[in-house]
Amino acid sequence: MSNNQDRRTALKNIMAGSAAVAAAPLLSSFGSENKKENTLKGNINHSVCQWTYGFLSVEELCKVAKDIGLAAIDLMGPKDWPALQKYGLYSSMCYVAAGSNLTSGFCDKNNHTKLIKDYEETFPLMVKAGYKQVICFSGNRNGMDDETGLKNCAEALQKILPAAEKNGITVVMELLNSKVDHKDYMCDKTPWGVELCKKLDSDNFKLLYDIYHMQIDEGDVIRTIRDNHQYIAHYHTGGVPGRHEIDDSQELYYPAIMKAIIDTGFKGYVAQEFIPAGPDKIASLKKAVQICDV
Repeated sequence: MSNNQDRRTALKNIMAGSAAVAAAPLLSSFGSENKKENTLKGNINHSVCQWTYGFLSVEELCKVAKDIGLAAIDLMGPKDWPALQKYGLYSSMCYVAAGSNLTSGFCDKNNHTKLIKDYEETFPLMVKAGYKQVICFSGNRNGMDDETGLKNCAEALQKILPAAEKNGITVVMELLNSKVDHKDYMCDKTPWGVELCKKLDSDNFKLLYDIYHMQIDEGDVIRTIRDNHQYIAHYHTGGVPGRHEIDDSQELYYPAIMKAIIDTGFKGYVAQEFIPAGPDKIASLKKAVQICDV
């Protein structure tokens, strides 16, 4: 299905939702049923990654998120924050103002000057907007060994963490698989990310545990979450294999994973980051939220 077709289908859903809101006074006998259907339990703070619904404008995605009952949208830079604020949504994981690059990250010293500048320029914007988490990446190995990469990442991150700590901002490094999607990415295993957290020894640096990515590179998802939850600030979802819907078409059982996350005392956000393959992509998002709302 083309992006234009996806967008037309999504817009029909948005318009249907708007019509339902407008007609609410005339449909009072059904009001309690509709409210119950869209009410989330509150144990998980739900979000969605903007790029996976890129066939919608930011404003259209905001409308969809509000209709489903999401509290936030992930992976948006300062230029898109006004749209979030217009709809009363939170930026649960920010990009730096200059944009992020997965392959040119903190493990390469050649990137340090630019990255330090990018993050130090973004922190004041986040403070003004009231946002608390910003993503970062290790970057690719390019022949570098893990120990050198760990040392290089720590060296640069130690230079921005004082400003992050002062402003109550958490810098969050994403764990990505290097087997299928991000060949040569360095931060591709939880133990490596945890070792970096220990080396930095700051509550303002943590990990983004992407369930999809770590199922591919590690497996043993629930045990890993239980053993390392104190180093994890954020979660992403995705169906394995293929990064599509998180329903019974794939190998992970998300209700159990979400229950394990809740049991750790986690109070952050879980963002849907699957690429919808079904004909009704908004329905896919709604169903994924319901699956995770344990």
